[in-house]
Amino acid sequence: MLTARDLHSGYGRIPALKGVDLEVRAGELVSLVGANGAGKTTLLRSLSGVQRCTGSIRFEDQEIAGLDSHRVCNRGIGQVAEGRQVFPSLTVLENLQVGAMLPRARAGAERALEHVFALFPRLKERAGQDAGTLSGGEQQMLAIGRCLMGAPRLIMFDEPSLGLAPSVVAEVLDTIRRLHAEGMTILLVEQNVAASLHLAHKAYVLENGRIVLQGSGAELLDDPRVREAYLGL
Repeated sequence: MLTARDLHSGYGRIPALKGVDLEVRAGELVSLVGANGAGKTTLLRSLSGVQRCTGSIRFEDQEIAGLDSHRVCNRGIGQVAEGRQVFPSLTVLENLQVGAMLPRARAGAERALEHVFALFPRLKERAGQDAGTLSGGEQQMLAIGRCLMGAPRLIMFDEPSLGLAPSVVAEVLDTIRRLHAEGMTILLVEQNVAASLHLAHKAYVLENGRIVLQGSGAELLDDPRVREAYLGL
């Protein structure tokens, strides 16, 4: 579904990605593991068209490298960005409606809203409430719901549990598991490395802008380098 080849990107003269290759097949949940500053967010931003890069990015057999982010999104790639980034002065419902403004999403907006409210009953209860008054966990639910309103075929999650209470983290990760069980293809960057590898069909380890390890989630959970560097074992 998504294939990246020889991706290079950076900030000024500082390189952030150095020839990254990555593949996400339809129906997979792929985890991307790495320390802070390894290039994980830059990679997601490059795949979504937010960050300029060189190399090839193909989505469903079409080249998308160089497309603006709104065009990438309209092709079917959604992203739940780090920090949630809801519109605080808009209501929950208005935030969700913003997510359905893409041409590809408009026809199915009503059905998508029903799906979001079924996933997150609290959002339905707070539909008329300003998003800025929600708790952190509720804002993360809203960010996921807004992404789903865009009718994505692949969702990229960037640190979805960051800054959340442990009980809410479990709920967010369970939501990702449920979406995958429903057939959604997912690329996941998550600070809880053990949880992300348990969820993953396949995983990549990114260090200093390069992929240094790859394998199934189970294989990387058992890899001594991963256990030492990322699991504290």
